[in-house]
Amino acid sequence: MLKLIIFDLDGTLLDTSRDIHKVLNESLAHFFLPQVSIEDTKRMVGNGARKLVEAAIPPDHKAITNMVYEFYSTLFVENGNDLTCLYANEDEVLRKLKAMGVKFAVVTNKPHAATQNVCNKFLADYNLDMVIGGGAGFALKPDASSTLNVIKTLGVDKSEALFVGDGETDVLTAKAAGIKCVSVLWGYRTKDQLQNAGADLFAENYTQFLQILQEKFL
Repeated sequence: MLKLIIFDLDGTLLDTSRDIHKVLNESLAHFFLPQVSIEDTKRMVGNGARKLVEAAIPPDHKAITNMVYEFYSTLFVENGNDLTCLYANEDEVLRKLKAMGVKFAVVTNKPHAATQNVCNKFLADYNLDMVIGGGAGFALKPDASSTLNVIKTLGVDKSEALFVGDGETDVLTAKAAGIKCVSVLWGYRTKDQLQNAGADLFAENYTQFLQILQEKFL
């Protein structure tokens, strides 16, 4: 019986791509670096803010990576997330799952302060039981320590927990933690990319995600 869903954040619970793209390009522009496209931003998201910034900086400017990263981190915490939104039918599905007594946690590589800000703004209605972002005392995904901490703290068995995410790191995190995973296709990775990481269960939208849970886990 499913008792806990551990969600990734960007590309899974929230479409944050436009805010990430905006702040990233503002940071690059501050240091007179070339802009990146929204498509490239989506491709680079998922391994933490530092990896995102590193990937966006041209090879001949890597020496200023620390300065760009620090500027980006400060700017993102101050960002109002005005371009972020939930996905279609997400609100209805999350409310149904909460009404069933399922616990919700967020484990993301997004910096913890920025994670708290965006969760407070968009996800407060769903009574998240735990939120762990990057820099909150655990190694980044795909290291499983944060996921295992959530499972232990919330007092559920691994067989009662499910990881849900849109990235390869989410698939690998679930495997490392020894729990099942649903990979979502409304985020920032393709089905082929997720399959190459070992994913074998997919949801194309939130309605289908609920159907999968009802058929296999609830």
